[in-house]
Order: sequence, then structure tokens, then C-alpha cells
Amino acid sequence: MTATAPVSLSGPDSTSPATARRRASIHWARLLARIYELRPLTCPRCQGEMRLIAFLTEPSSIRAILARLGEPTTPPLLAPRARDPPELEAEWAGTPEFAFDQSPPWDPTSPAPDPGLPFDQTLN
Repeated sequence: MTATAPVSLSGPDSTSPATARRRASIHWARLLARIYELRPLTCPRCQGEMRLIAFLTEPSSIRAILARLGEPTTPPLLAPRARDPPELEAEWAGTPEFAFDQSPPWDPTSPAPDPGLPFDQTLN
């Protein structure tokens, strides 16, 4: 009689890194679909499911792929900064009736004027 290896009834190991990555990419795609009503892993031509093959992080490989596809390898130039509108001079500025004197009616360097009223700060 030969012994057989025990069979796992729970399916494939759910703690493997490949399974965790697959689960994370599915969650990422579902969150984007839920928030932006966008399906990032759906083919725009056939509506089939796409899968991630690789994450490109090296600039040299990205430039090589873009050059092979005939796409520009440098980012587009930014538009020049918009300038502010010209300063407009108000029509009433400079006329005597609108020339406001902003100085206080007393000399700020002199002691405070006496109000002429009794001023008691004691508590009863």
C-alpha cells in the first residue's frame, strides 16, 4: 500500500507573494473603477481583461520603448506663465475730495488724552 500526500482543501497558498500582488492589483483596479468610474484594466478595443506585465522605472528603458513606438522621449514644454492683467488706476484716485487723511487726530507719541470722566477699575 502506498501513502499519498495530504490534499489541501483550502486551495492554493493565499499567502504567497504572487497571490498577494494579484489581489492588490485587483483591489487597485476596483477602487479606481468605483471612484472615477474608470476601468483601468479593461481593454478599450475588445473590453477584455488586461493584466500588468511590468512596472517600468528606469528612464533608459522607458526612452527606448517610447523611441521604438515612435513617441516623443522628452516631456512636452510647459506653456509660458500667464502674466497678470495690467494695473488699472482708479478714476477717483488723486482727487482732493477722495484724498483721505489716515493719520490719527492726536499725536500718537504723546500720552493718552484724559477722557474727563471718572474711571474706576475696582471690583465691588
